Amino acid sequence: MKTLAYPLLLVAATAVLAGCGGADPAPAAPSASSAVPAEAAAAASTAPGVPCGDVTGSSGAKTAVMAHGKVDCTAATTLLKDYFAKLTPAEAASADGPGPVVLDEWTCGSGANDPVTVCSTEDGRQIEGTRS
Repeated sequence: MKTLAYPLLLVAATAVLAGCGGADPAPAAPSASSAVPAEAAAAASTAPGVPCGDVTGSSGAKTAVMAHGKVDCTAATTLLKDYFAKLTPAEAASADGPGPVVLDEWTCGSGANDPVTVCSTEDGRQIEGTRS
């Protein structure tokens, strides 16, 4: 009789454990690597930028400046002026577009024939200059 008791006990234990697992599993906690800091999430939002006036671009064209994130307009216009002043004629005429050019914590550039110049930082601040 002892040999029959063990298989019955095993079947009963399996049934009990199977009943415990019938519900949906709890969602896993997000890992530290997938968590997005609040500042980065805010900077990546689609909130409109702040218009900061115009500067003269490398080809003499008027460029409208737009600041995104925690960037004041004085810093935004100064940065784009510095970027355009730093561009060499060869960089400005590059088939791949000018840049990337590093200015302190900022990296600026644009695509080939793209009227928009973008400068950004690793913490999510961004400045756009659009040729008109």
